[in-house]
Amino acid sequence: MNQLYTIGFTQKGAKKFFDLIESSSVKRLIDVRLNNTGQLSGFAKKDDLSYFLRRICSIDYVHMPNLAPTQDILAAYKKKAMTWEEYERRFVDLMHVRKVERELTISDAESSCLLCSEHKPHKCHRRLVAEYLNDHWGTKLTVKHLI
Repeated sequence: MNQLYTIGFTQKGAKKFFDLIESSSVKRLIDVRLNNTGQLSGFAKKDDLSYFLRRICSIDYVHMPNLAPTQDILAAYKKKAMTWEEYERRFVDLMHVRKVERELTISDAESSCLLCSEHKPHKCHRRLVAEYLNDHWGTKLTVKHLI
């Protein structure tokens, strides 16, 4: 199944989050957050999330910070010092420099789910990661955003 999922944890309680993961065919959650241990992460803190995913959904957890923006890009966007369009351009350029398409294979990405914090994918880097990977691999994975 050539499916790549994405999900954000905000505006979801643990029940909805894990129900969405469990009801899909996700085999691995790939955490693409730069900061995944903050107090605001609640049930989605790195160690807790890894435990819950294994116990509730029987799936693997992997943190891939190279699939996250740098702190300066993220901070500038949050402070409205750059537009979404500039953020998008700079993040895509960063992924190109990092050659993130070599970080994982298509088979690694199939049935995996990219996690970040944003509720919806429209202005979220997880969508940009999925689009970038599809563009660079030449094989299209169907991207499904779990909301």
